[in-house]
Amino acid sequence: MSAIQIRNVKKRFGSLQALGDVSLDIQQGEFFGLLGPNGAGKTTLISIIAGLSRADSGSISIQGHDVVTDYRQARRLLGVVPQELVFDPFFTVRETLRMQSGYFGLHNNDAWIDEVMHNLDLTGKADSNMRSLSGGMKRRVLVAQALVHKPPVIMLDEPTAGVDVELRQTLWKFIARLNREGHTVVLTTHYLEEAQALCNRIAMLKLGQVVALDSTAALIKRISGSQLVVKLAEGTLPASLHALLSHPDEVNVDKKYTLRVTDPAEVESILARLREANLTIEDMQLHQADLEDVFIQIMDGGK
Repeated sequence: MSAIQIRNVKKRFGSLQALGDVSLDIQQGEFFGLLGPNGAGKTTLISIIAGLSRADSGSISIQGHDVVTDYRQARRLLGVVPQELVFDPFFTVRETLRMQSGYFGLHNNDAWIDEVMHNLDLTGKADSNMRSLSGGMKRRVLVAQALVHKPPVIMLDEPTAGVDVELRQTLWKFIARLNREGHTVVLTTHYLEEAQALCNRIAMLKLGQVVALDSTAALIKRISGSQLVVKLAEGTLPASLHALLSHPDEVNVDKKYTLRVTDPAEVESILARLREANLTIEDMQLHQADLEDVFIQIMDGGK
């Protein structure tokens, strides 16, 4: 049984098609990445899965429970960390988590609440009013609220947006532990290095369509070879090298160019062409392709 099964989901907002015939299967125990630029449809899809919005057509089920016809059980199986900071200013952190437990009919849940607060470094703020917390601390509470009923499926919508390195490390250590224990995790993030390090499999959305779906390793292999980053002291890249540009449409303001290199022997040929053009190299780096390179290539329409 899939943790989340998405079949032919469509959603429009007036003339805007937010999702167009999206189908996905997210397996039990996966750490799954859902990536795409702003406006790709990621949050719309999460909202439909969470029951905050309804699809125009298609179906979604969580561990076999339809999110519309069997919504009570579907929502019990799901924990969602929203992108926006939403909180009740009248309660402390502990009171907030106790109330969240009550929504799921959980009594005597203090032991798990204490463990969640400890793992998210919230123990020292347990009796602090929510309105007194920093933005980073409020985001930690949102994560704690999503986990308070021990859901087997966890959805994280930009959970580390605008937060410090300490929170990112604390959060990922705890979430990775839950994933090892069998929880399914679905992550949307603009920090592609996080997705590359954490996700076993990734789907990329563009204009409401799935444009890539594969294991992280297989996606990275789509870009063979390396990337040669050259920064020129002055002048512009010779036209004879434009075909090698990784981002040909990018506006260049700092004379830094990223070139695709399929064989290390090509580097000498590139340097020779730069010398022939009487160009001076200020800096040069050679690195392997990563998920960001794949993302940019796919979003630019490359194969």
